[in-house]
Amino acid sequence: MAWSPAQYLKFEDERTRPARDLLAQVPDLPDGVAFDLGCGPGNSTELIRDRFPWATLSGLDSDENMLVAAAKRLPGITFEKADLASWVPPAGASLFYGNAVFQWLPNHLTIFERLMSALVSGGTLAAQMPDNLGEPSHLLMEETARSPAFADAFAEKTIRRNPMPGPATYVECLAPRAANIEVWHTIYHHRLANAEAIVEWVKGTGLRPYLDTLPEDRRDAFVASYTDRIRAAYPAMNDGKVLLRFPRFFIVAVKA
Repeated sequence: MAWSPAQYLKFEDERTRPARDLLAQVPDLPDGVAFDLGCGPGNSTELIRDRFPWATLSGLDSDENMLVAAAKRLPGITFEKADLASWVPPAGASLFYGNAVFQWLPNHLTIFERLMSALVSGGTLAAQMPDNLGEPSHLLMEETARSPAFADAFAEKTIRRNPMPGPATYVECLAPRAANIEVWHTIYHHRLANAEAIVEWVKGTGLRPYLDTLPEDRRDAFVASYTDRIRAAYPAMNDGKVLLRFPRFFIVAVKA
């Protein structure tokens, strides 16, 4: 699955807002390398650089397109290709920061344990994950995929990502190695131009796996059918704009 930096950054301000909110809760860092995990096109990496300009900073992503965009945006920072599911973090890190990446990894609790073990004392694991599988924007992807027009293409295939466990599961996972843990939800309400703007938003993330499953000549029809459903689920306000409700889950754990 290839990601598009240009598509992702169509809503850069809205996508970067939770990254800012997560970073605002990260305490001062001890000595060690800071890692932006799943750095994408570098918008979150730039925030970390500005917050901790003295820190050695490295960005990791599994997508070549994202890495090229990030390196172009921040030429002085090292960006590397890595699969976080199997990546072995180096010991002595001061920060593992992951904005909207771990929800794609079914084994991320195991990954969190691995990352906490690699942190120096006083280092931080900070993660933000969309918690929006119950929102119309995502339920309607699955509804469209299972509709008669497209069911054949998705037969015996699971595109929908796994739901996340509850907050207590994360606290219990991290507590043995943590001096302090903060977990919270924030619900954003993004004011977008229209239903089509919601579709453009999810084309950069959640809709991508569905479209990649289809042959190219069926993708436009899928998007059109999905857009009709989105238009009904997100009625326009008096000014013609729509509100995209977007819950996100945050974790900040400081190593003991």
